[in-house]
Amino acid sequence: MAEFTRQRGKRQEDSGLGNVLDLLLANARLVLGVTGAAVLAIATLAVKRLIDRATSPRDEGDPKAEQKTLEESWQDLALIKATPKPPKKQRREDLSEPLLSPALPPAPGEACELRVCSAPPETPRVESSPPHCLTLQEKLLSHYSSWLTVPETQASVALQLARSICTQLQNFLRSKCPELPFGSLFLSGPLLDGLGVLTADHIHLMLPVVLDAALWSLIPGEDTVVRNPQYWLIKRTDLEYFPRGHSPWDRFMVGRYLSSNALNETLHKMLVASINWPAIGSLLGSVIHPDVASQELKLEVKYDQIKLSITLFPVVEMEDKVLLAAPPEGLVENLWLESFYRAEISKVKELDAGDSGVRQRCLRILNGVCKSHPALHKLSGSPLTHVVLHLSATSLDWAEESLADRFQQLLEELVGYLEKGVLPSYFNPKINLFCELLEEEIDEMGFMLYRAVSEPELLLKEK
Repeated sequence: MAEFTRQRGKRQEDSGLGNVLDLLLANARLVLGVTGAAVLAIATLAVKRLIDRATSPRDEGDPKAEQKTLEESWQDLALIKATPKPPKKQRREDLSEPLLSPALPPAPGEACELRVCSAPPETPRVESSPPHCLTLQEKLLSHYSSWLTVPETQASVALQLARSICTQLQNFLRSKCPELPFGSLFLSGPLLDGLGVLTADHIHLMLPVVLDAALWSLIPGEDTVVRNPQYWLIKRTDLEYFPRGHSPWDRFMVGRYLSSNALNETLHKMLVASINWPAIGSLLGSVIHPDVASQELKLEVKYDQIKLSITLFPVVEMEDKVLLAAPPEGLVENLWLESFYRAEISKVKELDAGDSGVRQRCLRILNGVCKSHPALHKLSGSPLTHVVLHLSATSLDWAEESLADRFQQLLEELVGYLEKGVLPSYFNPKINLFCELLEEEIDEMGFMLYRAVSEPELLLKEK
C-alpha cells in the first residue's frame, strides 16, 4: 500500500513537471520560432531524463545498472551537443539588407516539423534582354522566304519530267490521230510563272485545238440556258454550204456545238487504254499512271521523292478568248470555260514591273495560306489574283515596306467580297468568281478571314 502511494505521488510529480514543460514548449514557439522551439524541446527532453534517473532509486551494488545509467547520460549529452544551433541574428552592418521576418506561429491543427532547412545560396542575377516581338512585316517576309519557296532542285526535276511526258504525248497524238489538227503541247501553271507555292506538285499541260474560224463561232454563255458569262459555246456555222465532214472536229459535235465533254471522253480513253505509260515511265526512270476515277485528264507521276500531278486541258483560242474544255458539273456537256490565267499573270507582272511592287510576293503568301488551310483552299489561284488586281486599282503603294499593310488590306477586301457573295472578275465584271461556291463554304471562309483581319498571324502558322 505504501509502495502504491509512493508510485502515485511520483506520477503526479511527473505529470506536474510534464505540464510545466509542455507550457514552456508551447510558449517557446511564439518566442523562438519553430527552429528554436525544436532545439529547446530536445534539450529539455535530455534534462528530464537526467532528473528522472537522479530521483529514481538506483540499484546500488549492481555494476550493470550503473554502467547502463552512465551510457544513457553520455547519450543524452551527445544529443544536446548534436542539436543544431539556431541561426545567428542578422547583423545590420549593411542597412540595405532587410532583417529576417519572425516566424509566424503554425495554424491550428498544422503539424510542426522539426526540420532545419538551410537557405540555398543566391544565384547571381543575369540581366536578360526582353524578347523581340516580330512585326507583321517581319513575319510575312520570314514566312515567304522559309516556307513558300519551292526548292530549286525539286522544281527543276518536276519541270523536266513534265516536258518529257509532254513530248511523249505529243508524239503519240500525231501518230494516233494525224487527222486532228492539234497544236503543240505546252506547259502552264504557277510553277512556271514563279507563283508556285509549298511544293512542285502540279502542272497544267495545254493541248491546243486548232479551229477554222470560217466554220466555227463563239456564243456567250449568258445567251444560253446556263446564263453564266464565264462559259461559252462553240457553234458550227454554214452547214448548208459546208456540211458535216468539212471540219475534222465535226466528229465531236453534239447538235451544232463542239462538245467539250465528247472531246474529253475520247482523250480519256486514249490516256487510259491506248498509251503504254509503264514503258514511258521506265524510259524516264519514273512511275506514270492515269487517274481513271477522275473526270479530268490527269496523270500521276512519281519520281524518287517527287509526286507530280499533270492535268491535260484541251484549249481553244478564238476571238481573243482562251477557252478550256472544262464544263461545269451537271447535264450541260457542250460548254467551254473562259480562262483568264494568262491575262492575270501578265497584268500582275506588268504592274510590279512598273512600280517595283510586291504584288506577286503578296499573292504567293495568300496562295500558300489558302492552299494549306482546309477552309480556304477554294480561294487559292484565280480569285486571289483578281482581288490583288482590284486592290491595285485603288492602292498605289506596293513597295516592299508596305507589304504588311497591303496583306491586311487584301484580307479586308476578301471579307467584303465574301459578305456580298460576289467577286467580280477584273476583266469582265459580269462574271462572279464565287458563283460555284456553296453558301456554307462562303460563310466558313468569311468567318475565318474575319478573325484574321484583326489577327493576321492566325493564317501564318505553318502546317
